[in-house]
Amino acid sequence: MLRILLAVAISSSAAFAADDGPGPNLVIDVEGEARGRVVIDLFEDVAPAHVEQIMALVEEGAYDGVVFHRVIEGFMAQTGDVQFGVAGGDLRRVGTGGSSRPDLPAEFSDIPFDRGVVGMARAQHPDSANSQFFIMFQDGHFLNGQYTVVGRVIEGMEVVDAIKRGTGPNGAVTGAPDVMIDASIER
Repeated sequence: MLRILLAVAISSSAAFAADDGPGPNLVIDVEGEARGRVVIDLFEDVAPAHVEQIMALVEEGAYDGVVFHRVIEGFMAQTGDVQFGVAGGDLRRVGTGGSSRPDLPAEFSDIPFDRGVVGMARAQHPDSANSQFFIMFQDGHFLNGQYTVVGRVIEGMEVVDAIKRGTGPNGAVTGAPDVMIDASIER
């Protein structure tokens, strides 16, 4: 019986590692219609290459000033286009860019896309994630096993819920989108 309980505890801990595990934590200061701090527990053990890429981009300051460009009510808020998504710039191509770093092979897991889960955005090819990521407003289990899970919001979900919704095609934000003013890593 103890072995069974231990096995369940071990498998559950991987799926629910977001109850503020060992970190690192991605800390985002958001400004716009939403204002405040969002803390995301990054899952190094689940998606090590993706987490490493996010942390490197944070350390370069690449996410600072990047907009939430695709925000769909009842689904998710997407950001992280460090190439075309800088606030104050020409946002006509936002959502189509990445970073100067290479795209990453998928690191799929059994962690479900529940409310607050953070996944890597990608093009049609599974191995095309680069810098963009999205935060789930509510459960989206139809994404399970198709996108890399990189973390979970552990603080500031009310800030995520307040992010300006898109009214353009495919959830594109029109007018002035909300912005990640500053992104940092806390260990």
